[in-house]
Amino acid sequence: MRKSEKGQVRLWVVMVVAVLVGTIGSGFYRGLQAGDEATYKGLKLFSDVIDLVEKNYVDEVDTEDLIHKAIQGMMTSLDPHSQLLPPEAFEELQIDTRGEFGGIGIVITMQKGMLTVISPIEGTPAYEAGVQAGDIITAVDGASTKDMMLWEAVKKMRGPKGEPVVITIVREGAAKPMDFRLVRDIIPIESVRYMTLKPGYGYIRITNFQENTTDDLDAALRSLESGATPLKGLVLDLRDNPGGLLNQAISVSDLFLDEGVIVSIKGRQTRHTRVFNAQPDKDRHAYPIVVLINSGSASASEIVAGALQDHRRGLILGTSSFGKGSVQTVETLRDGYGLKFTIALYYTPSGRSIQAQGIEPDILVKHRFIDAEFIEDEDLLKEKDLRNHLEVNQSEDDAQEAVEPESDADAHEEEKPGNPQGRRPPQNRYGPLDMEGLQADNQVMRALGILVSYDIFKNLNG
Repeated sequence: MRKSEKGQVRLWVVMVVAVLVGTIGSGFYRGLQAGDEATYKGLKLFSDVIDLVEKNYVDEVDTEDLIHKAIQGMMTSLDPHSQLLPPEAFEELQIDTRGEFGGIGIVITMQKGMLTVISPIEGTPAYEAGVQAGDIITAVDGASTKDMMLWEAVKKMRGPKGEPVVITIVREGAAKPMDFRLVRDIIPIESVRYMTLKPGYGYIRITNFQENTTDDLDAALRSLESGATPLKGLVLDLRDNPGGLLNQAISVSDLFLDEGVIVSIKGRQTRHTRVFNAQPDKDRHAYPIVVLINSGSASASEIVAGALQDHRRGLILGTSSFGKGSVQTVETLRDGYGLKFTIALYYTPSGRSIQAQGIEPDILVKHRFIDAEFIEDEDLLKEKDLRNHLEVNQSEDDAQEAVEPESDADAHEEEKPGNPQGRRPPQNRYGPLDMEGLQADNQVMRALGILVSYDIFKNLNG
């Protein structure tokens, strides 16, 4: 696949600027129409509890809110990636697949209950105004962010181009909070950046997998390959890449593979069991590839790394990946709500499930900056650390029972698992590429050294 099809499955573990929270929709009511006696007894018990609380609790309660929270609890008890989505969160999810939105241009997360800037995006209103990584946003247009859900904060800061918004920031070392009046603009999300490390050797960073990632990667490859020196090797950086659209992970892998399985997914329903194969490409990118991964490389990133590793098409360097091997779908419910739930597990070409295990690098190289201490990421949050994470009993049969798909999946998924960026400077992922920074990165330089050495050895005997 080279283009986004109508339906897409999202495999993101980390969401750039939204968090997903649950509410109720029509799917709940559809589920009441079927079930055995135990199901009806359980529903009667639930109804009795709601009735007693509604009539007798010390304070007046919002029944609809109680039901929302009960269903959210039900979904999160299944696994950490199943949720109910209110209309606002569902809308933000859909915006993030398009590659651009109206806003101020910051990547944010919740750290210790505080709304924290991971990084401003280069060239945006926030970047130009001087918002910095590590800034804590305490208010948006005067409304305190204390106890605010992440998606609520995102919604307040996004909006039509040209409209102003004021964010209040607390910065380490600053004597008092600072107000930034920012005028919203169209914010592009660049998922592919590249540069030449040295003549004949290219570097490409993919930050996530969105609708235009494969096209942008193809353009980057063409640019690198058209240089004065033929391309002899490529460093493909998937570190801290949380994932994204399944079809983009498949088509990115397909750029470097001519045949064989890229990934298979297997679910309880036959329609959720599929195999995706590589197709011959008229543009052959035959040079060696070193793929960089770390504990922030998740889901769609792991699909690409696993496919290139199993087909011996790329050497994997770095530390073990996050380990999210489950596939979610989002069903659209009434009144704009969505139900996100796990439908399948995915397997690499050799039949490996990386669920709660991750992709292990061929060469283990811990990250550090030259002349600096190692940046440990083995103690950072991974899939296996998430409450109610799915366990996989690995078997050959499970990996081989998939069938060819009739069409791509028909929904989206995305979520946030904490902060897999770890101690790496946040601007390293979202900021511009610069040669000085890459030359100070030991994993990039180790990858380059391997590619140069390979070319030397290959030509030793003529």
